[in-house]
Amino acid sequence: MSAPRPLPWPLVALFTAGYLAPYLLPTTVGRLDSALPLTATQAGAIGSALLLSSATAGFLLASRVERFGARTLARTGLALAFLGYGGAALTGVVPAVVAGTVVGGFGSGTITAVAASGIAAHRDPHRVTTLGLLGVSALAGALYLTIPHLGSGHGLPPAALALTALAVWPLTGRLPGPTAPARRPATGHGRLPHLRAGLLLAAALPCWSLAQNALWGVSGRIGLARAHLTEVTVGAVFAVALGAGLLGVLGAGALGPRLGRALPIGGGTALIAGCIALSASARDLPSFAAGEISWNLLYPIVLSYVLGLAASLDPRGRWAVLVGSASSLGTAAGPLAGSVLAAGVGFPVMGELLAAGLLLVAVPMTAVALRTAKRPLPVVELPVEAPAVPAQRAYDTASPANSYASTSAR
Repeated sequence: MSAPRPLPWPLVALFTAGYLAPYLLPTTVGRLDSALPLTATQAGAIGSALLLSSATAGFLLASRVERFGARTLARTGLALAFLGYGGAALTGVVPAVVAGTVVGGFGSGTITAVAASGIAAHRDPHRVTTLGLLGVSALAGALYLTIPHLGSGHGLPPAALALTALAVWPLTGRLPGPTAPARRPATGHGRLPHLRAGLLLAAALPCWSLAQNALWGVSGRIGLARAHLTEVTVGAVFAVALGAGLLGVLGAGALGPRLGRALPIGGGTALIAGCIALSASARDLPSFAAGEISWNLLYPIVLSYVLGLAASLDPRGRWAVLVGSASSLGTAAGPLAGSVLAAGVGFPVMGELLAAGLLLVAVPMTAVALRTAKRPLPVVELPVEAPAVPAQRAYDTASPANSYASTSAR
């Protein structure tokens, strides 16, 4: 029996650095609103521009990681993140902050493209991405507990992103360089495998992610204005919710392929819809905390199966990157959508509309899972825009949230 293959810690580190931006987006946008001459909508638009830039990088690089080399692209992304976010942190000039944020976002997207491609091709993607999720969740949690005590101003969140990129740089020396064209498999040139299923999943994910992050962008306002909680209490709820997200990561790892794909994706999305409706209609601490914590617990579990499904469609990781980038589009639009809905119809109706949208989008996602049920099941926890935990006073800004980024996004 051969020895266990060592874990690719550079990929874990890249995963953490790439997904940290959407996890910190609520406090990033909140501080832009509070420290610069910007309205809440304008600050949210900057956050959306960050995520859109990140998604653009993913779309452009999904099939090019091998060609350029993981090491080269990772270093390029880290450099862009360091320079972009660092520049945004050091200036108070709004156009320069916007430019730095967009450049940094493109760097984050480049980093996540490298991480997603490498993880999808790894022998044990489940374990690697679980570690990545734990890393980014733990780091984001530590920053949310630390940043409020380091002073005011807009620069601390982007500075944290820049320093994280700098810290990861030394690990890139262990990544592979470009792959010679002659050595790449013939299937690498031409159309993607399972095109119909991949396109359907990529089309559904923006809507799925938008619904998640539309609520997250106004969750702080719900806690403060509707549930009549203090900022300290709201922050404590979000801290517990982030801890629940860590449990969700561990739960996804423990479940693995036992439940198949369709049940976690379809049933989990339905439960998330209920959590969103509960949180949006909350009028006191128990209901608000129940909705937010349950939602953050379920989110990474469902996201792991969604992106594991994407990874199963192409072992080179192209669908994983493309679906993740598509999810980032929804994450980018989510904050603005949440603000508009909340202003137009109120929080409870907003929650009902988002929940209904999630139930609808769960149908095609579950259909893809059922159609591919007979294929091998690599469960990959690769959050695009996982929700993050808002900090500071500006809980009224638009922001996501794992990405599961993201994504939040979280």
